[in-house]
Amino acid sequence: MKTSIWKNSILSFLAAAVLLLLWQFVSNWIDAEIILPPPGKVFAEVFKIVESSVFFSDLKATFLRGLWSFLLVMSTGLAAGIAAGRYAGINASFRPLLAVIKTTPVMSVILIAIVWFRTGTVPVFAAFLITFPVIVENCITGIRETDRHLIEMADLYQIPPLDILINISIPSMLPYIISGARTTIGLTWKVIIAGEILSLPRNGIGSQMQLSQLNLETGKVFAWTLVAIILSALSQGFFSGLLYLAKRRRILWTSP
Repeated sequence: MKTSIWKNSILSFLAAAVLLLLWQFVSNWIDAEIILPPPGKVFAEVFKIVESSVFFSDLKATFLRGLWSFLLVMSTGLAAGIAAGRYAGINASFRPLLAVIKTTPVMSVILIAIVWFRTGTVPVFAAFLITFPVIVENCITGIRETDRHLIEMADLYQIPPLDILINISIPSMLPYIISGARTTIGLTWKVIIAGEILSLPRNGIGSQMQLSQLNLETGKVFAWTLVAIILSALSQGFFSGLLYLAKRRRILWTSP
């Protein structure tokens, strides 16, 4: 197991090094920083951004928008997903709504939200709407993957439905919930920043990216993009760890 982890880590490091070398080569070949700045230039811009007075206010604004959207979609999505997973009628009524949301372009949602809401609310609404189907469908899958024999046994002993949900259904669907949360948080940052780019709130990573692009500061655009990638990677890594622990605990529970 440890050998496999080390092997994968080395392969990931080598792949990242190859990408950096390719980036440097293409940048040298183009020889135009306004089109593709070299990695060194971008990393230098990252340090400048971090040292600037606006960095933490912009990072905080984007983080709070993402957190608010994530908590909102998790609470409503879990409730809707559990209800749809347990009752066929609710599931059937949700299907058209989920299908419409999943097929609607992200940019369309953001542009409509700009008409409806204040600039700071636009990214939150867009991220909520786009990520809502992910949580709902994961919850539905988790409910359906629950061991039916346990449910039948609980019904046989006339255990209350709420106890069945808390003690059987939710533990069984926990890996699906965490997996959905991991996908949701990664998608949330993308939509939040896209919403900030179009709606231009006072603070935010997307706002800074848009302003840098208007000033033809391509290095800064890449630098803010790198900050966004790190933010997304850290949050997804957190849920990947939770997913690993949930699956491991589930294996221990089910082992003889």
